[in-house]
Amino acid sequence: MTPAYPDYLCKMAEIINYDNDSIRSLDWKEHIRLRPGMYIGKLGDGSAYDDGIYVLLKEIVDNSIDEFVMGAGRSIDITMSDQKVSVRDYGRGIPLGKVIDCVSKINTGGKYDSKAFQKSVGLNGVGTKAVNALSNQFTVQSYRDGRTKLAEFAKGELVRDEPEKETTQRNGTAINFFPDDTIFRHYHFIPEFVESMIWNYVFLNSGLTINFNNTKYFSERGLYDLLVRNSDTENIRYPIIHLKGEDIEVAMTHGQHYGEEYYSFVNGQHTTQGGTHQAAFREAVVKTIREFYKKEFDASDIRSSIVSAIAIKVQEPVFESQTKTKLGSQNIGPEGPSVRTFINDFLKKELDNYLHKNPATADALLKRILQSERERKDIAGIKKLANERAKKASLHNKKLRDCKIHFDDTHERRQDTTLFITEGDSASGSITKSRDVMTQAVFSLKGKPLNCFGLTKKVVYENEEFNLLQHALNIEDGLDGIRYNNIVIATDADVDGMHIRLLLMTFFLQFFPDLVKAGHVSILQTPLFRVRNKKETIYCYSDEERRNAIEKLGNKPEITRFKGLGEISPDEFGLFIGKDIRLDPVILKDANIKGLLEYFMGKNTPDRQQHIVNNLRIEKDDESVNPTILEMATEVLPVAV
Repeated sequence: MTPAYPDYLCKMAEIINYDNDSIRSLDWKEHIRLRPGMYIGKLGDGSAYDDGIYVLLKEIVDNSIDEFVMGAGRSIDITMSDQKVSVRDYGRGIPLGKVIDCVSKINTGGKYDSKAFQKSVGLNGVGTKAVNALSNQFTVQSYRDGRTKLAEFAKGELVRDEPEKETTQRNGTAINFFPDDTIFRHYHFIPEFVESMIWNYVFLNSGLTINFNNTKYFSERGLYDLLVRNSDTENIRYPIIHLKGEDIEVAMTHGQHYGEEYYSFVNGQHTTQGGTHQAAFREAVVKTIREFYKKEFDASDIRSSIVSAIAIKVQEPVFESQTKTKLGSQNIGPEGPSVRTFINDFLKKELDNYLHKNPATADALLKRILQSERERKDIAGIKKLANERAKKASLHNKKLRDCKIHFDDTHERRQDTTLFITEGDSASGSITKSRDVMTQAVFSLKGKPLNCFGLTKKVVYENEEFNLLQHALNIEDGLDGIRYNNIVIATDADVDGMHIRLLLMTFFLQFFPDLVKAGHVSILQTPLFRVRNKKETIYCYSDEERRNAIEKLGNKPEITRFKGLGEISPDEFGLFIGKDIRLDPVILKDANIKGLLEYFMGKNTPDRQQHIVNNLRIEKDDESVNPTILEMATEVLPVAV
């Protein structure tokens, strides 16, 4: 009989066997494919704006943007069909003798000389190589001075190296790639995310034209146009203030909404998580306005309902990750001032001058600040009581089953942190038993939440459920300390579930619209059917998938219709909220949030009644006929259904 050794002796044996054979060296493509998160952040399937497939696209387009900044090429063509991406710029073209090196050798590029690319985003020579290594097929072709060179790769391996030949094409570079579907499982591109990325490029590069799937994107006024597109211009309190200087551009206004909304950029990179420049801007706005009005307003009153954008250029920027979503640089350049001083000095001069020259705008800004001050004081008493209740409840909050890692931690899995908002105890019980306790938390609703459209923020503190949800997310004072990267609404796909979904979305859009705009909110897809025989089980999310599954399994398989989340066993639920989780991101297409909510969640109107009648769809199954108003939900929650 073989003796059973204790676990600790087995582990000691592993330690003892640590020798030369234990050391392994990886080449560049193996390392990227083994640790893709180091290079492109989270992987994902494309349902979130910061998923890896969009980072791949961005890494390629960034190089084309740098060509434009250098004065070479005024247009970029981007084509996306099925799962193929093509990017063609009209810059100088990669030097033909270095085409293969530039896309397959780490630390090879033309941006190390700061004189050539003083304020470029990509300085480490990794981005394009990561796209190459993480693509099933990657083709690069350079056109330069009447000659062209083409090379093709598969998962980083060179598979075709064509010799140089003559061409009549304009100078520039063309890159085509198919993301590797073994790494990006079930991936799909959502056009709205790509469009948002492209709009940011043209806002930051006036004069640049980007053609995306035969649609032209162009901006004349830069960040001014960004705020026009992303703001409810009918409800802003004063005309957009637009200020430009050397290496800095700012646009700002105040609206009628709650919270603060910032769009910050460094060298053309959208820093979605902010950084030193965004923190400096928030501080400088408060300081400048206090000095202008000669009154020590509370900082929250000055910044409440602000909508702003700031773009700066920094020499050799330092970001906190390879995906460059948060600036860490303290200085503008090796010999320049600090970011904080640079932004403060600019606003102190330019914003102060603007307010002196535009007294009507200054008066409107003052009224907005005073209104925020009154609202803050009106709810101060109830806010204090509500916070005390929430603090006590957090010790034994039966609504929240928390996880161990949070988004405001420094843990490497912080991007995976998720809060599922469920209806009732049965659904929350299944998710709780099958979730990943490290990164997934569950918040259980009791019945339908209050329709808070048209109500003031006072209701957030008066309503215990809303107050506990606000504290669970830690978004009372903005998104800086948000505890979960993904807020997932997990309701049944029936009329009641849709209604709860709309009521939750009304809550977020009414009081925390920046949460939705930042891409944190999604809808959980759960299977409608289970089709199985004795050998295989297939979960189906649509009638089409059900029909395909029946055809595949044949011979009259067993078909189960899931009518509620509570009917799905914990073991099965674990399959749907793990690595294969399907999420529909909530994408706000219309900047007029007030009008959107008033139409769908305000008083009943003939227009809305007619919309419901026009979009009523009958779903039939073997047991019953169930009317569902899916299109109405889609209009309010423009998710990829």
